Amino acid sequence: MSAARLDILGMGILAVDDLLYVASYPPADGKTQVLRTARQFGGLIGTGLAAAARLGACCGYAGVLGGDELSHAMRSALERLGIEMTQMLHRDAAGPVHSVIVVAEQNRSRNIFFDLAPMQGLKADDVTRQLIGSARVLFVDQFEMPGKFAACRIAREIGVPVVADLEWPDCPRLAEFLDLIDHAIVPLQFAAEVTGVSDPPASVRELHVRNPRALTAVTCGADGCWFLAGASDEPRHQPARRVEVMETTGCGDVFHGAYAAALARGAAVEQRIEFATSAAAVYASRPSGWEYLPTRVD
Repeated sequence: MSAARLDILGMGILAVDDLLYVASYPPADGKTQVLRTARQFGGLIGTGLAAAARLGACCGYAGVLGGDELSHAMRSALERLGIEMTQMLHRDAAGPVHSVIVVAEQNRSRNIFFDLAPMQGLKADDVTRQLIGSARVLFVDQFEMPGKFAACRIAREIGVPVVADLEWPDCPRLAEFLDLIDHAIVPLQFAAEVTGVSDPPASVRELHVRNPRALTAVTCGADGCWFLAGASDEPRHQPARRVEVMETTGCGDVFHGAYAAALARGAAVEQRIEFATSAAAVYASRPSGWEYLPTRVD
């Protein structure tokens, strides 16, 4: 394997969110004035890579976008953060996930209308040893599984660790996929549904025993996270950093990106978990949006 030029290669969901702010929702068939609009960028892998890049990691994205306005906006947002896009493929019908979010300011509620149809991932034939070997860490989610299986198998063969952001317990062939993941970081709800155990330390132990790996972590929001590393059989707890919470959307993605960045630079497991926990807490104390992502000086 040639020397890696990237710290992290991400494969997975990108999203563009267009927000419409109104005073309150109108009744059915009614009208209301839009007070202001905003555009934000996200997605499990998109926000994770953005967080890692802001924290100093050299990142790249391998996926598919098209020639539409949303694809151009998504690509520009990633490139502004220094994320390499040379491995991105172009397909005319492709694009990021697109959401229109209507926010009612009087009661601080929101309705989300999303379109998954344009999002496409790499196919198995698109994934090569050269691509996977270009990075120190492979960062994946559960979108477009054939390409992910191919990428993770190659990563295992050539010794590239895989960090996964997992959210969907009903994913086909989940047990097989979990067996290819070296660093599985999942929310408590996912762990509870997969294992049938809602107690965080017990659920992390069950996940780790089923598929022994370098690290298994279960995140619990304000209650921090529980994790097991390697051959250890005693779960450890990382408390959350106490902050005044403003917005939690995307905090899990920031945790994953920060963890992958710390892994790429060779940090010990305790340092990786603490670093990721701190990055997620800083983001929770700020408004949502990539411009508010933490940096190494936060």
